[in-house]
Amino acid sequence: MDLMASMVERIPGMHQVISVNLDEWTDEEVNCLAESGGNSVVNTKYEAFLPENRKPKQDCSTEERNDFISKRGADKHHQPQPAPRHGFGHAFRNSWRKKDSSDQKGLRKMMDVGMVEFVGLIKVNIVRGTDLAVRDVMSSDPYVMINLGHQSMKTKVIKSTLNPVWNERLMLSIPDPVPPLKVQVFDKDTFSSDDRMGEAEVDIRPLISATKEHENSTIPNRTELYRWSASDDSNGVLAKDSVISIADGMVKQEITLKLQKVERGEIEMEIECVPLSQ
Repeated sequence: MDLMASMVERIPGMHQVISVNLDEWTDEEVNCLAESGGNSVVNTKYEAFLPENRKPKQDCSTEERNDFISKRGADKHHQPQPAPRHGFGHAFRNSWRKKDSSDQKGLRKMMDVGMVEFVGLIKVNIVRGTDLAVRDVMSSDPYVMINLGHQSMKTKVIKSTLNPVWNERLMLSIPDPVPPLKVQVFDKDTFSSDDRMGEAEVDIRPLISATKEHENSTIPNRTELYRWSASDDSNGVLAKDSVISIADGMVKQEITLKLQKVERGEIEMEIECVPLSQ
């Protein structure tokens, strides 16, 4: 089970946590998570006395999952002790935020998809779109939907433009195994289904690997770690070279995508990974 579910009984009166994005966090709850030490530490202690083959599988029923979580919290022997403030605690404390309406749009509750292990969080800053396709009479009302596994979020709608500027950050949990990040652009319609304006997929595994390597290294700031050439992109998704680099102590990837299954259009994004375990 993942860290968010295993922390249910750590704080009196704390509700069941589904994921980082789906709940509102108090300062006390954030402090508790920051002191936990990460997924590996918490799972080791919660499952220390677990009989063999008793942990629910990913395809178990909601009733089995809830029963398992409740029993783990009820047994005081399974409650983990505070771990030093480092690693996951530092990353979580610097990345959490109270829930707002934008975080709730389009999300499917993770309880509906079974027990899911998470390896971190991904922050996707949707910067802008360029030369997007016309879906209304002369223009479009575009927004971006991102999907990662069974989670999805979307940006606000920008009215009557083919060159929208969002500068909007969306955040999702990263499931294991890591699926590609799917990016879709739509034209918002009031009286009919929203029109498709293209899509693309991004492999975020290199960014996750680079982030983990950086945690245990002394690489200085403002360093380029990897570069993917658009001219070598066999899938034709990159509009320009994509770079993974260190900036302000964080590992980030800048990427401009050519939208697929559409006549034209590009989406510029910046992606950042925050690991849950060190």
